[in-house]
Amino acid sequence: MKTLAPPTPITRPTKPPQNYLTEGGTTLKSWLLTTDHKRIGLLYLYSILFYFAIAAVAAALIRIELITPPGDMVTSQTYNKLFTIHGVLMVWFFLIPSIPAVLGNFVIPMMIGARDVAFPKLNLLSWYLFNAGGLLALYAIIFGGVDTGWTFYTPYSSAYSNTHVVAMAAGVFIAGFGSILTGLNFIITVHKMRAPGMTWFRLPLFIWSLYATSVILVLATPVLAMTLALMALERIWGLGVFDPALGGDPVLFQHLFWFYSHPAVYIMILPGMGVISETITCFSRKPIFGYYFVAFASVAIAILGFLVWGHHMFVSSQSVYAGFVFSILSFLVAVPSAIKVFNWTMTLHRGSISLETPMLYALGFIGLFTLGGLTGLFLAALAVDVHVTDTYFVIAHFHYIMVGGMVTAFMGGLHYWWPKISGRMYPEKLGQLAALVTYIGFNLTFFPQFIMGYLGMPRRYHAYAPEFQIYHVLSTAGASILGAGYLLPLIYFIWSLKHGKKAPSNPWNATGLEWQTPSPPPKHNFEEIPVVTRPPYQYSPQLGEAMEHG
Repeated sequence: MKTLAPPTPITRPTKPPQNYLTEGGTTLKSWLLTTDHKRIGLLYLYSILFYFAIAAVAAALIRIELITPPGDMVTSQTYNKLFTIHGVLMVWFFLIPSIPAVLGNFVIPMMIGARDVAFPKLNLLSWYLFNAGGLLALYAIIFGGVDTGWTFYTPYSSAYSNTHVVAMAAGVFIAGFGSILTGLNFIITVHKMRAPGMTWFRLPLFIWSLYATSVILVLATPVLAMTLALMALERIWGLGVFDPALGGDPVLFQHLFWFYSHPAVYIMILPGMGVISETITCFSRKPIFGYYFVAFASVAIAILGFLVWGHHMFVSSQSVYAGFVFSILSFLVAVPSAIKVFNWTMTLHRGSISLETPMLYALGFIGLFTLGGLTGLFLAALAVDVHVTDTYFVIAHFHYIMVGGMVTAFMGGLHYWWPKISGRMYPEKLGQLAALVTYIGFNLTFFPQFIMGYLGMPRRYHAYAPEFQIYHVLSTAGASILGAGYLLPLIYFIWSLKHGKKAPSNPWNATGLEWQTPSPPPKHNFEEIPVVTRPPYQYSPQLGEAMEHG
């Protein structure tokens, strides 16, 4: 008797799990009209990298010009246009939106247990406004450039420059409204959309930092918009506000501009501090030391940041007494920043430290930001500031805070949340190499500039005395290393999208709510809104052992 083989079971192909990258469509239209906060975060990432690339090319040309003392590669006017391109694009189209608009957009709703931001359509509108401003800035660059510097100081910008000042200022003006919408969205989201049990003192410190940043964005950005509008009106119609020939006051422009632009420093650095708080506690396997102090230090920085704009004007003919007051306030604003550094250091103390790539960037941030902050105290002292104003000392200090601090924190945050963003792991050894190369390249680029500035080398000059050449050669060599340090992550991030190991939901064994979602997350983040029952950063010895053993 012949026996029949059992029928072969029919296997139906299983659909891969849906996530925000696939759910809702994968067409260009689905991305350009998305209201998903995670996709909007990625749209911002693509945009700021585009502007960063242009600004980096301008910086490279500046450094190549400065290898030799005579201005023998470009004219003085072209050099002025190069540092204006670099400054405007880096400050307003990369540094300010980087962490809030990219990482903040992506993780804030997940960190507080929400399915999206409070106003998803306004969130998308902010991205369109940002790029509308960017396109106007690009128009100004392509059709002749701007030679005023990123500060647009009057009366040169309003009466004498023959470049596309109004177009560039209009670009910054429009992009500023995108910042205001982002700040409003974050404030309402944090107030109204926290998960049950997520009290203010159960919020992650990244949320505290972004909340304080959002308040600055909403309160300070309109002042910049008003200032640039007045400058444009004076340039177009001769309205006498800043030009002394028309009865105006050029120092008034500086007061208004720096009233925004010094808080803007904290718009850039506060989110970076939030990233460092997240990574330090995760990779030391300890609760953050002094949670309340770190949280309230963010609020104190936001408040005090509005009171110190006058330290940019010690040599601008403002009153000596006003300078004395601003000097004291400038020393005072260093206190909450120092509190954060001390608390991060105490968190590291006797922690089970793991030197993954995000942690290396965090440690680099602490060192570079501390050096930048300490040199800021020199600039806050009236006598020293008179000596080093408008020298390379100021450039070095600013870049230690902005690039050594904020960009390092952005890179740390991008590596920390990359598994959640992409669902893939990057090559860890290459990540560690990139962090070290960046650290070496940065210090070689900017530390010699402290020496140059102290010796009297003025900034914004394309020709200089021969005795400064060795320092410029070192800076240019460092810039090439720094460029390699930034290019390497771009290469392996792109590589990881296809070839990287699939990321688990919580590759770092962190405690935040965002790590309770799959990697990459679904469109609406959570199937059910989580209920929060404990403070953040509750790391236990058992969790530390689990991380050590993989």
